[in-house]
Amino acid sequence: MPVEPVPIALVLASSSPRRRDLLARIGVVPARIAAPAIDESPRTAEVPRAYALRLATEKAQAVVREGHEIVLAGDTTIALGRRILPPADTPEVQRRLLTLLSGRRHHALSAVCVIDRAGTVRTKIADTVVAFRSLTPAEIDAYIACGEGLGKAGGYAIQGRAEAFVRFLSGSHSGVVGLPLFEARAMLLTAGYPVDAPLG
Repeated sequence: MPVEPVPIALVLASSSPRRRDLLARIGVVPARIAAPAIDESPRTAEVPRAYALRLATEKAQAVVREGHEIVLAGDTTIALGRRILPPADTPEVQRRLLTLLSGRRHHALSAVCVIDRAGTVRTKIADTVVAFRSLTPAEIDAYIACGEGLGKAGGYAIQGRAEAFVRFLSGSHSGVVGLPLFEARAMLLTAGYPVDAPLG
């Protein structure tokens, strides 16, 4: 009897529920979730684009996969010029970040890495320009108090209340949330993964 081939399976190298929810929008459900443990500290003189691509790649490579599995990982980095903004780990850091972003344009760099069954590593990045309107101290305090931006890159979640801060956006909205779906879908198809959800 011929041996049936094992169907291709996707491993999402992320513990982020946002990335899982975004993949579900295009009909993709990972076979399993693996949260990679890597050092996310920027290197000396590392520019934001290279940083985001490196982190996405290291996350994907940190996952042990079986021969029938492909791995997808992502990283979203908020950059102000050449400056990499950290995640808002505390309300104090979040206040500083939102004050920096108030009334200014910044870049949300959302990198994707896919490793296919043959071990080929591919990366793409979506560079989205986001402009915040000027925020008052009271607005910043109120947003911090709602709790949704804590732990997020740049100190805000564009899919929540912070969307009211955005006066201009050029690029991938889903990339700012955490995973650029246009790029991710194309990469999954290239890796042989069947993405069946219709577009449009």
